[in-house]
Amino acid sequence: MIIAVDGPAASGKGTVSRKIADLYGFSYLDTGLLYRAVARDVAAAGASLEAESDALKAAQSLDFSSLDDDSLRITGVGEAASIVARYPSVRATLLDLQLQFSRKPPGAVLDGRDIGTVVCPNADAKLYVTADPEIRAERRFLELSNLGESVTREGVLEMILQRDARDTERADSPMRPAADAMLLDTTKLDIMQSFDAAVELIKRKIGLPGT
Repeated sequence: MIIAVDGPAASGKGTVSRKIADLYGFSYLDTGLLYRAVARDVAAAGASLEAESDALKAAQSLDFSSLDDDSLRITGVGEAASIVARYPSVRATLLDLQLQFSRKPPGAVLDGRDIGTVVCPNADAKLYVTADPEIRAERRFLELSNLGESVTREGVLEMILQRDARDTERADSPMRPAADAMLLDTTKLDIMQSFDAAVELIKRKIGLPGT
């Protein structure tokens, strides 16, 4: 059983995905952490984010156990991740890791930006979670502020818009809803309302029981 969850930054897809995985006892993977880890490792090696060969080398030697690194959550790493995510060779390498993860029994929930379109096009259920940019920026601002980062609401909104542009306009695996994805707009929903709405959509699609 595979549940694919896609959507832009700070839409709520990660929190919803984790709760869905907990509900059904499935494995969960935030695929964005793979790209963040690649960017982190490129920087740690003193290599260049602008060199696809350096990013590919980092992707090929990626240690899955290092995804628990708290430093992957900081702003700079997220921005760097969107740079290495543009490289087809990096995406192909990380695709294999994601496919392996998706086969974990009894099921897996993967969230990202191309899960339903590229990684798991035959997923049993696909969600596309989104929200207005201003709402997503406010959520990310609060998250980063709580982590002690010095950010402004205006600056975070600009980062959100730039990230959206990079993700949707890249030539390889651009972010977009799968044709058969179920849309979940969380603009006016809190996390529990978003989770409940996601469970209802999944139940409607494949009949898994809810809470």
